[in-house]
Amino acid sequence: MSIKSDNRHLYLQVIDRLKKDIESGIYKEKEKLPSEFDLAKQLGVSRATLREALRILEEENVIIRRHGVGTFVHAKPLFTSGIEQLNSVTNMIVQAGMKPGTIFLSSSTQGATEEDIRRFSCSADDEIVVMERVRTANGEPVVYCIDKVPNKILPETFSHGEESIFNILEEEANRNITYAVAQIEPIGYHEKVSPILECDPETALLVLKQMHFDEMDEPILFSVNYFRADKFSFHVLRKRI
Repeated sequence: MSIKSDNRHLYLQVIDRLKKDIESGIYKEKEKLPSEFDLAKQLGVSRATLREALRILEEENVIIRRHGVGTFVHAKPLFTSGIEQLNSVTNMIVQAGMKPGTIFLSSSTQGATEEDIRRFSCSADDEIVVMERVRTANGEPVVYCIDKVPNKILPETFSHGEESIFNILEEEANRNITYAVAQIEPIGYHEKVSPILECDPETALLVLKQMHFDEMDEPILFSVNYFRADKFSFHVLRKRI
């Protein structure tokens, strides 16, 4: 099973070999890899070389290392999307061939904070509707969502029956979202959100904060979505200028 030497650094060859073994099914998703000692021996490399390869594979989310337990093959994300694509969580779940669902946790109308006034260009007298929900895929919780919308945008008949906040704004408020400014960051275990999403302590979260605008460039929705990093992956298309 030892790797065949070429002109590249040994740790790069180890990375390629382990990726091929995972892709071919030798090591399956969530399966524990052999110990560092056994794996280094099988590959014919030093433990230092193996550790460098494992470090990079962990950064690439190919494996996950659990202190005192071992190294495991990371489960592939079920949902992928380009961050440059303004796609609702509902559509992402549907496109993956799964059934979207919503668990409503809370909804309240609050006075505008200083951040709300800045985000929505509203006044201190305006009120903000804050919705807290959990989105599910085939019944499994995968995204924790906090959505903020100026109360004046929503009609008095506003309801929570529609799962997609985009559809709520389009169908009940006659406001069409055309673009958003997004910020994404990874975080570790979150004391509140991780238990709600039924995450293992080692499961990271991807936090996507977005300010959505309509065709008149008016800010109408601010959302903070916590995605399970083992279920979702995002990519971006970058072009040379």
